[in-house]
Amino acid sequence: MNKVLLTGATGYIGGRLLRRFQEKSIPLVCFTRRVEALRHKVSSGTTLAEGDVQNKEDLVRAMQGVDVAYYLIHSMGGKHNFEEADRIAAQNFAEAARECHVKRIVYLGGLGSPGEELSTHLKSRHEVGEILKSSNAQTIEFRASIVIGSGSLSFELVRTLVDRLPILIMPKWVRVPAQPIWINDLLRYLEQALDVKCEKNNVFEIGGSEIVSYRKLMEIYAQQMGLKRLMVNVPVLTPYLSSLWLGLVTPVFARIGRRLVNSLKNPTVVNDFSSKQFFDVTPIGVEVAISKSIVNEDQEFAETRWSDAISSSGTSLFGGTKLGRRIVDHRSITVKSTPQKAFGVISSLGGEKGWLYANWAWSLRGFLDLLFGGVGIRRGRKHPTRLYSGDVLDWWRVEEIETDCFLLLRAEMKVPGRAWLKFEISPKDLSGDITITQTAIFDPKGLSGLIYWYSLHLIHLAIFSGMLKEIGNLAKQDNE
Repeated sequence: MNKVLLTGATGYIGGRLLRRFQEKSIPLVCFTRRVEALRHKVSSGTTLAEGDVQNKEDLVRAMQGVDVAYYLIHSMGGKHNFEEADRIAAQNFAEAARECHVKRIVYLGGLGSPGEELSTHLKSRHEVGEILKSSNAQTIEFRASIVIGSGSLSFELVRTLVDRLPILIMPKWVRVPAQPIWINDLLRYLEQALDVKCEKNNVFEIGGSEIVSYRKLMEIYAQQMGLKRLMVNVPVLTPYLSSLWLGLVTPVFARIGRRLVNSLKNPTVVNDFSSKQFFDVTPIGVEVAISKSIVNEDQEFAETRWSDAISSSGTSLFGGTKLGRRIVDHRSITVKSTPQKAFGVISSLGGEKGWLYANWAWSLRGFLDLLFGGVGIRRGRKHPTRLYSGDVLDWWRVEEIETDCFLLLRAEMKVPGRAWLKFEISPKDLSGDITITQTAIFDPKGLSGLIYWYSLHLIHLAIFSGMLKEIGNLAKQDNE
């Protein structure tokens, strides 16, 4: 079995490819600058190699005995000249692969006709592919357009704009044709490239089954999310001016987003269909891809421990951490108690006992919910101390529960979005301490959802912090 070197495993595509390779028990070396970000994600058959692609010696050490090397990195998010950084990184990678006798390099670049005046971003992507071919290893270069999937930069830009703006300005470049590909279809190409039988140094153009535009993506996403958006065509608004405006609307993507927008003047469609001869992949269409991405995001988010997700997100905003389209507000407290006693306090919340802190605020919120046709807090709870999956708890419903470990509540009040409240309890350590973690999760629906969250953030902060402190105090008192 081929030994694989994987770069970009802390990123969007590389991280998903890491999971698939590990499921197949492929011998794997993950080359990364941040070993700690991957330590909890790798299996026993995966080796972590710390280093920087700007340092060839680091790459040579990591590539010892490697058969296939995946190059899934770029420097577009850097503060300095990303073209030069990409050029040096690719040269180092090619030279290290030649010295270590790597048999194959797999690289993911970007679509764009070489005969056109390409953007700086696309020129750099194509240049990297040419440099990697100098390694003497067989180089398989994929060129793709927009990747549809929760976490993809292009898709997140579309979602952020549609979610936040009721009126969308549509310059000419938004109507430039593209051929988006669903993340799972892209991953299938990358997986099959590990041992596909083909001639040396191939460039494969890959895309979904439809040619659309950014505007069409926005329309489809808005429709699937139930958002009404007015889209206004304008004759003049250059990609550069649009990128400056993007930095104001979506500051979290400002640096990378500006460079990406500047490349949107180029059509990114498949003109060479030779990939069909070598790969067993039938890409799906845009509407299905967006729908599946939304559903998959819900499933992946539900299966992820909030603390793990937050630690790997790296993007903090006022009022919580942004994970996909969700906002996560996370806090914890360490007390000398037992999981059983702490969980007993948590599972007794609500009903006649109330929520331990600022009960007047909970009552007021419940009254307002009733005024707007919601359930309020009149439902109470069935039993004063016991909870089961599916039980109602004031305006919450128990979505998942594991005794003495965690409790997940889903809000059924009237809010512009979806909301959850989760409690997790760590096992007792050697010092007799446990950690109680409280996480509020909000999935805003459009601009109204964002306004709702941020306008109430300070109130939520006070209430949830006060509640957690009282839970800790009661758990300690019960323990004494």
